[in-house]
Amino acid sequence: MNCAKAFALALILILSGAPELSAQTVAGEDDDTVFDEEEAINEIAMDEIVVRSARTRAVESGMLADTIQQTEVVTPGALLSMQAVVLSDALVLTPGVRVNNECSMCGVKRVMLNGLGGQHSNILIDGLQVHTMVSGFYGPDAFAMAGVQRIEVARGAGASLIAPEAIGGTINVVTDVPNETGAHVDLAAGEHAYEQGRLIGTFANERGSVRGLAAYQYDSRDQFDGDGNGVNENPQVRNHNVNASLAIDPTDMSTLSLRGAWTDSEIFGGPMLGDVVGSIGEALAGFDNEPSDQLFAGDDVRNRWIGKPWETTEWIATERLELSARYFHELREDLNVEGAVSLSEHEQDSFYEGFDYRADNDLLFLDLRTHWAANDAHLFTIGVDRRDETLRSESDAAAGSPDYISDSFDYLTQGLYIQDTWTPNDRLEVAIALRLDAIEADFIDPARPGVEIDETLLSPRLDTRFRHDARWTSRFSAGRGYRAPLSFFETDHGILDAGLGFIVDVDELERSLSLSYALSYEGDRLTATGSVAWTEVDNLAALDETAEGIPVLTQRDEKGEVVAVTLDVGYALNDDLDVFLTAETFDRDRVARSIFGVAPVEDRVVTGIQWTPGRWDAFLSAAWLGERDLALYGYGGFNDASATLPKPQTAEAYINLDARVEYAISDRFAVYAGGRNLTDELQSDDESPLFFDADGGYDVAYIFGQLRGRELYAGFRADF
Repeated sequence: MNCAKAFALALILILSGAPELSAQTVAGEDDDTVFDEEEAINEIAMDEIVVRSARTRAVESGMLADTIQQTEVVTPGALLSMQAVVLSDALVLTPGVRVNNECSMCGVKRVMLNGLGGQHSNILIDGLQVHTMVSGFYGPDAFAMAGVQRIEVARGAGASLIAPEAIGGTINVVTDVPNETGAHVDLAAGEHAYEQGRLIGTFANERGSVRGLAAYQYDSRDQFDGDGNGVNENPQVRNHNVNASLAIDPTDMSTLSLRGAWTDSEIFGGPMLGDVVGSIGEALAGFDNEPSDQLFAGDDVRNRWIGKPWETTEWIATERLELSARYFHELREDLNVEGAVSLSEHEQDSFYEGFDYRADNDLLFLDLRTHWAANDAHLFTIGVDRRDETLRSESDAAAGSPDYISDSFDYLTQGLYIQDTWTPNDRLEVAIALRLDAIEADFIDPARPGVEIDETLLSPRLDTRFRHDARWTSRFSAGRGYRAPLSFFETDHGILDAGLGFIVDVDELERSLSLSYALSYEGDRLTATGSVAWTEVDNLAALDETAEGIPVLTQRDEKGEVVAVTLDVGYALNDDLDVFLTAETFDRDRVARSIFGVAPVEDRVVTGIQWTPGRWDAFLSAAWLGERDLALYGYGGFNDASATLPKPQTAEAYINLDARVEYAISDRFAVYAGGRNLTDELQSDDESPLFFDADGGYDVAYIFGQLRGRELYAGFRADF
């Protein structure tokens, strides 16, 4: 890897005036958004009760500030402009973030930060660990945006005091804290049975000491089959989500926050419903464990599917419960304490082309911390936390095999952390943090005696911010992180080949070192940031397989390196018209590339406009994704079972165009219309994501382009 070249490119771009803010993200000089803070003032209401609880006052005074690193914030306006229904919608334009579709049947999404794998990202809710190993795969397409205030993205190892596993960074979803009583309705429908409906109710008493929110969201999309061969390139998705939160100030010195959420999600991919098979139940009931002699007419994936429906069926039903509580108490002006607990139960029932898999993935997280302002220059944060996660899985298809080995595990981490935020003057701020963690990872199948990982380690982190003057600011971060490789979905959707079980060849934690630098400019109309980040990961986990086809979770002997260079520019042409441009490139070495089952983006440029004249709000974005050499990521395959028609080894560049227009009929009622992928760009127009390997085995992940066609929609929203 030519790191020097990448760093030189970054510096050139920075000096040319790279961006800090786009129309989609906010990471301003004075917006040091804390991962677990509340909004002091709701931006939407104009005559609301201003709520400043004890915890909010601490945020405003800096007592809860635990991060100064560069943070991109997806604002409420950006969520609206992108028609973000679920988390995967909300992150598609964020600098340094890529939402990768890694399966044409089940549509599994991975959220990648700083050019690393999706397994290196950590999703937090209100600053707490809630998401589990398994929920990181289908969760982004099921995480409802109803009741969400904003999303904060911090890239780099050690980006959060309580998430050292976030080697790539953290995505913190901040839920809304209402300050008035009211209701919100948002309904939309469009092509391919796209539907979404949100009902949100909020409450705040006259004093503002009790605030609550309850929300329900339903969203759905049908299957999409662009080449008409009877097998979808994008699955059917149905989500139901209910969430509620309550904040109470028992005294002027304390705040109690409660949250609960329930999600029911169903994904069906494979044979087209109403064409190849009548219903989901019929596809599942048709399983007879007797494979067809031929799957496609002429044994070519570009032709009509003639195999049995179950042979390409992937069905995932998920039920998820989340509960969390946080209590904050201000002991005195310079000292406070905070305790938090979160619980999640994630149950998955699934069927992967003949292999059934049921999983119960539970997480309990505890955190206790204190913030002490020793003097005007030093703010100390000291805390302890505990993460206890378990996975229990079973399979009827594999139960009869004496060689089957389960992937069930116990995972426990117990941590102690301390951070000193030093502010010697108005221009310099330095945060130095250190975590001590005891980690145990144990695959508990009787065939795997002993504990695979049992380590105690230190993870330091340094963040600095220096204001050169009123317009220019430098940020530098360095940190160590770790991760215990536990999931067989990593890199290659290995669950599909799990009929004989899972083999674990893991006995080391992944260990990372991350360095990043960003230079920002904020003027009256122009905002710009140029940044470069380098990450090195030792003991990288990857998925291989034995000669018998059994998936093996193993680790690379060499370190992998990734350099990410990002530029983000925003310019206000006038009070009503903003333009933005983001350019980014990711340079991965051979080892880092080897962990990807689907080729990630290497180069991307996003540009667009936001126009808000009077009652109108119009948004347009265009994303260019550059050409890639698929051979670098291990691609190989054929359109025919006899292996005579090889698939291409180059992914051509393409452009994705999205737009949305809204008109406010009144202060409380608005109508809107928009579309995704307006140019109807499709990979299947040129190349199917389906393929045969050299041995005639069928697979579904030859993916490098758009898998869902143009989707037009219209809707309305109202506030009461």
